[in-house]
Amino acid sequence: MTTIDKDLAKPMLAVCRALYRRQLVAALDGNVSAKQGAYILTTPSGVSKGFIRLKDLVLVDAAGQVLAGTGRPTSELLLHLEVYRQRPDAAAVIHAHPPVATACSIAGLSLAEPILPEVVLTLGAIPTAPYATTGTPAMAAAVRDLVSVYDAILLEQHGALTIGRDLWDAYYKMEKVEHAAWTVWLAKQLGGARFLPPAEVAKLTTLGIRKGYRPPSATPPPGIG
Repeated sequence: MTTIDKDLAKPMLAVCRALYRRQLVAALDGNVSAKQGAYILTTPSGVSKGFIRLKDLVLVDAAGQVLAGTGRPTSELLLHLEVYRQRPDAAAVIHAHPPVATACSIAGLSLAEPILPEVVLTLGAIPTAPYATTGTPAMAAAVRDLVSVYDAILLEQHGALTIGRDLWDAYYKMEKVEHAAWTVWLAKQLGGARFLPPAEVAKLTTLGIRKGYRPPSATPPPGIG
């Protein structure tokens, strides 16, 4: 019988509570998943991440069939499954609603431009996926081309998605998304954000790849926004 790995469940619960404390999710919003061998451990639908318990977690297979747990998998399960299909190196995925980053996507403010060295170094860019209805195959399709290249993506009018080598890596990337959104927004209020020179972007990109910060492919597809 397949059971939930408690050594994986514990950091998942801790990450969920951290997301809630940092107000990166509210009410019953957001979802978290992580690979458990050939299977995927995920948060359930309809449970606050601030008060989630071990018994609430759900284990599914690669097709989304429930193997363990009594709840319903997150309504965004198709989104998570798509990430794991496109990114064999991914071990964890977080979808949250960081307020400033979400506001940027609503206002049409892009985080993809090379403004912050730490973002260029570690994430390359934070592109925006086109709008799609939550919980539908269209949402998975909206991120399909981007997740093969980026570890952090804004979802137009619907929060953000991060991909990690483990649960905490995905969580820290979500923090970085929100911090970048705050910084870029503040710069806009002060008169505008200056882009890093192309030579510096190339240098940071090379360094990020060398240090293993970046996904396997660091060449962005055309038309990121």
